[in-house]
Amino acid sequence: MAWLKNTYATQLPKNLYSVQAPEPVSNPKMVLYNKGLANELGITEYLKEEQKALAYLSGNEILSGSQAIAQAYAGHQFGYFNLLGDGRAVLLGEMETNKGLYDLQLKGSGQTPYSRRGDGRATFYSMLREYLISEAMHALHIPTTRSLAVVKTSDKVYREQIHEGAILSRVAASHIRVGTFEYARYFGEKGNLEALLQYTIQRHYPELLDHQNHVLALLEEVMQRQKDLIINWLRVGFIHGVMNTDNMAISGETIDYGPCAFMNNYHPKTVFSSIDTGGRYAFANQPNIAYWNLKVFANALNPLIDENKDIANTKTDEILNQFPEAFSKAYFEMMSHKLGIVNETEDSRELVQECMELLVKQQVDYTNFFTELRRGGELIDKLKQEEVFDAWYYKWEKARTRGASLSESEALMAQNNPVVIPRNHMVEVVLKSAVSGDMQPFHTLLEELSSPYDDTSTIQVVPANFDASYQTFCGT
Repeated sequence: MAWLKNTYATQLPKNLYSVQAPEPVSNPKMVLYNKGLANELGITEYLKEEQKALAYLSGNEILSGSQAIAQAYAGHQFGYFNLLGDGRAVLLGEMETNKGLYDLQLKGSGQTPYSRRGDGRATFYSMLREYLISEAMHALHIPTTRSLAVVKTSDKVYREQIHEGAILSRVAASHIRVGTFEYARYFGEKGNLEALLQYTIQRHYPELLDHQNHVLALLEEVMQRQKDLIINWLRVGFIHGVMNTDNMAISGETIDYGPCAFMNNYHPKTVFSSIDTGGRYAFANQPNIAYWNLKVFANALNPLIDENKDIANTKTDEILNQFPEAFSKAYFEMMSHKLGIVNETEDSRELVQECMELLVKQQVDYTNFFTELRRGGELIDKLKQEEVFDAWYYKWEKARTRGASLSESEALMAQNNPVVIPRNHMVEVVLKSAVSGDMQPFHTLLEELSSPYDDTSTIQVVPANFDASYQTFCGT
């Protein structure tokens, strides 16, 4: 069954990874298998034998062609630089799929040289959570890693309490991160950084190989991908929760769903992560952090740009200095589209800003507001009783039909505003049910989240004051 290869291991220096097989587990049971994803990738035939698929995706049997490795990387975690690496994950290899080359990684597969005294395992709860949220993000049309399977084991995982263990099969365009380049720059040997650069460009951006300066071209391309990604996060109210540089994928995919959450009532300073006590990764601060991470990426690339550090910085700054204005433009365009404004103007920006201020003041649900603004409903009727909102509503009605029809405006709103998202309280309910042995609520929610823009869906109601005490955790 030679359907895997590992170009990361065969084309890159050996000190950028460690050969590491997954550790066997006890009594594996396939709890979730993403047939839709397997079909999309064209890999169904390789996993059609249930027992073989279970053996492969639990790590109990190594696939033909697989050269399992744990990747080395570093990262700035909450601004502080650390030596990291795959502490509980093993890259089985790369699949030749209908969509090109994709990584197949097992999370929770045991200790590696980078485990840092950790057990290398993952809880059933946290792996179910990543499966649910990553598939929801895909349905929301946001670039993301995907989940192929969750295998539950009989092995116990010890955290604050005893949990059931599980292994997640994660599919990604690659697992190359900003932190991978940091590792090559600061901990690698001579030539490592250049080798990683060439490999990354060939794998993700081959069109840049003929560019006059492909190092700067890569920086610019990654910057554009990150801009688009964060814009999408803000569009749906997503808060990543731990935007460390080791969690920023060069491919532009959302990666690592630890303390992530979705915002209910709109507030730019919304934070749910238990470890983000200072609000570094708050909802509205995510663009600033993306910019900060890009600067770290540029610093890692500097030796390949010019031997003179000042000259290298000047060249990267010329690119990165474009980010704030480009992001602002893209943000207001996105928000205008959420408001159904087809032809954005300077007045549209003012309308957006006024809208956000009103949502904060009135503590309005972010997702439901835009749905009901298009559909009509009790929320909008209540808001219109306020004179200041009524005045805004009048200006909005004029703006949305400026040079466009009402149907065009409504279509734009429907395209950009999900009706359903993974509400925090719903996620917790189905996960608690799942770990108690009942997977049906999980499947029901997963099905609902698979069509987030379905206009027949009903408005989601959040329990009063739920967010006031809600916290998310890394799940490690």
